[in-house]
Amino acid sequence: MKKFVLLFALLLLLSCNETKQEESNAAPATAFNEEVEKAAIMKTIENETTSFYERNYEGWKQNFIQKDYAFQGWNNSDGTFDASVGWKAIDQRIQDYIKNNPVKEGGSTHPRVERRNMVVTFFTENLAFLVWDQYNGDHENKFFTVSKDQRIMEKENGQWKIANVSAFWNYKNKVSVDSLK
Repeated sequence: MKKFVLLFALLLLLSCNETKQEESNAAPATAFNEEVEKAAIMKTIENETTSFYERNYEGWKQNFIQKDYAFQGWNNSDGTFDASVGWKAIDQRIQDYIKNNPVKEGGSTHPRVERRNMVVTFFTENLAFLVWDQYNGDHENKFFTVSKDQRIMEKENGQWKIANVSAFWNYKNKVSVDSLK
């Protein structure tokens, strides 16, 4: 019996050593770099905003997660709101909106956008929450309409996509471009 226990202990020790060697021979995993991921997220957000304001439907939709749980909502200047749940509803709503609210070729409804007070929280390496103040410039570059924006971002196939948009605009209190420094 002592020989059996000794043999079992020796085999266990050898198998642990093989596992350690296999682990050390494996390629090192890439460390999660929040700054790199934030930059990739911001690129997606900037692409989505620019595409929407320029009424570029094809460019806009590439930035969204196209799933049933996607959400997009914002308030309107008349006190109403628009909210869509699920990719089909969002896609149809924005297609209609872009078609019914065109801008001149090469134009934008808000040619200057600034984001401030950005808060980014990573829940996992593939899921992030963002909130910030956004300043949406007018055509004369005199005033901003301020919005509080929120996004939930999901990484799909190595690409950050928007899963949730919430934007609350303060239409009544414009901010002078000169007041932002």
